[in-house]
Amino acid sequence: MLQGEKMENTFAVVGLGKSGISTVKFLVKKGFLPALFDTRSPEKVDLSKYDFITNNKLTANFGPLDANKLMQYKTIIVSPGIAIENEALQKAQANGAEIIGDIELFARYAKAPVIGITGSNGKSTVTTLVYEICKSARLNAQMGGNIGIPALDILDDNVDVYVLELSSFELETTKSLELIGATILNISEDHLDRYHGKMSEYAAAKQRIYAHAKNVVVNRADDATIPTNSNAPRVSFGEDDKSYGKMVLNDEEYLSFNGKPIMKVAQIGIKGVHNEMNALAAIALTDCLHVTRDAQIATLRTFTGLAHRCQLAGMINGVSYYNDSKATNVGATLAAVNGLASKGRIILLAGGIGKGQDFTPIKNLLGKEVSFMCCFGRDGKLLADLGVQTKLCNDMKEAIEEARKIAVPGDIVLLAPACASLDQFASFEERGSCFTRIVRGIK
Repeated sequence: MLQGEKMENTFAVVGLGKSGISTVKFLVKKGFLPALFDTRSPEKVDLSKYDFITNNKLTANFGPLDANKLMQYKTIIVSPGIAIENEALQKAQANGAEIIGDIELFARYAKAPVIGITGSNGKSTVTTLVYEICKSARLNAQMGGNIGIPALDILDDNVDVYVLELSSFELETTKSLELIGATILNISEDHLDRYHGKMSEYAAAKQRIYAHAKNVVVNRADDATIPTNSNAPRVSFGEDDKSYGKMVLNDEEYLSFNGKPIMKVAQIGIKGVHNEMNALAAIALTDCLHVTRDAQIATLRTFTGLAHRCQLAGMINGVSYYNDSKATNVGATLAAVNGLASKGRIILLAGGIGKGQDFTPIKNLLGKEVSFMCCFGRDGKLLADLGVQTKLCNDMKEAIEEARKIAVPGDIVLLAPACASLDQFASFEERGSCFTRIVRGIK
């Protein structure tokens, strides 16, 4: 629970994006008047539309964080987009301030069991699958976190189970979250611009999900997902027939548990080996809640995936155009390519903000799984320099046009950028919607 008197110098909220505003609203509802901080300029943050801010006459401090001001507060709640190694935050912490995030605040109030999902790729799909399975089992489930719904917005005494997608940034400021089931789905290069180029720092942030987990689900093909700080009961998922896996029965592939069939792979609504692993992870996590197989199978049959995750945007003159704008790192791009490689020759569209990643794994695809790559965005040249089967384009629209010229019937044009979108788009959703709109406008 929150500690301290209901006074103005108890809490500071740093970062007034979606989670920050949610935090302010929560604190005000609890009777606190937090101080507000945002590193952006005032014209980029419109607080006038929030009556809980205007009615309480809360004002914000804009621009670079001021350590002297932050030192006045007992607890500083930092939004995920702001690095906790910020000099002002570090000085405030050295002066005795507690630095947490909204997930930690959530943890201090949540009464129902919580399932936590993190990983470099697939976490939104698995989070949604777990949530939908819980609903199929007639549980009052709530979903939030990094998936776009602030965790504090879903707190309710009538909830049966919370399902949280957790980013490495959120986990950095979380220390007491108890999870009935926790998983790191996979670890591949991402956000290395935030972690000094060190995979070890990124992986360590992810490992924090296991700190207070009662049950752990790991990817047996990825040692980085194995707990380094937990002795909780552990199960795994993978492509063989061990634990949660796959088996062949009467010449048909099945998802299985300990060598016993659960359902036919062909019946799963989401396609590709990576999605089969996502399905297994969701089954393992909901087994922590003793959900029925019927509820799991019913959901896996009907769930066809999330927007901007390997969605078929259209088929034109025999060429399939797939939108996987959510592939914002190299690992996600590799998964998308591997999932579609058996369907046809792939022309890849990639580019944006590379976040300090090593693009070499994509180089290894050129001339093999990927016949050609059209590159765009801030780090498009880095991608184009990977090989001769590439072309640097000014923007995504030009990249689509180049791919259309090259493609022949049976080919796949795949948007799986391996990069963040914020150089040319407001979000990966906008990038994906733009791709789909352009494709559907092709005559």
